Formats: sequence, structure tokens, C-alpha cells
Amino acid sequence: EVQLQASGGGLVQAGGSLRLSCAGSGFTFDDIAIGWFRQAPGKEREWVSCISSRDSSTYYVDSVKGRFTISSDSAKNTVYLQMNSLKPEDTAVYYCAAETFFFGGCDWLRDEYDYWGQGTQVTVSS
Repeated sequence: EVQLQASGGGLVQAGGSLRLSCAGSGFTFDDIAIGWFRQAPGKEREWVSCISSRDSSTYYVDSVKGRFTISSDSAKNTVYLQMNSLKPEDTAVYYCAAETFFFGGCDWLRDEYDYWGQGTQVTVSS
């Protein structure tokens, strides 16, 4: 049984920070890609970031570069998304997803993720 649990969301003022966690069970983060997505009301789901356990390579959507940092703790089977300098437009439900069948980096993965967490709400007030 593969499960992903996203947590760490909340209400924060613009310019503040949050750290989201994605805890996995039923598998280890070995040769796996973890991606973060977000979806705001009235908008389509947007890919935000990903990390590959093969070489810890990381990728980000342009709008969060320099503000968000994705990292992993293999011993805890957990991936984090550190979000700094938050803006109201970052408000969304954030989801983590996992994919075990991929080649190269994870930057090209979008619809290919097989496992999804339940999501955690991030609200940034102006």
C-alpha cells in the first residue's frame, strides 16, 4: 500500500514562510521522483517543483524560483517544500505526487505521476 501524506499548510501573511511536508509510506524514496502541484479556485492544476532521488536534482516553475526550495530526507521518507517570501497568488491547495517509472530528471513529468497525497491548504493574506 503506497500512501502520501501532505501537511504543513496554513494561513500566513504575505512575505512569510511555510514548510510543507510530504511523508511517504509503503515504499522508500529510492529511484523515485516527488513532485509538488497546486490548484487555486477557478484555475487549473499547476506543477510547482520536483526532486529526483537518483541525484537530488531539483526543478521549479519560474514563478517560484528563488523563493521555494524542495529537499528530501530519505531516512524519514519525506520531501519538503520550503516556501519563503509568500505572495497572495501562492494561495492554493498543494499536493505532492510520486512517480517510480521515469528516465532522466523529473522536470518533464506532469501527468505521469501515479500516487498523490490528499493536499494541504496554503492561504497567503495580503
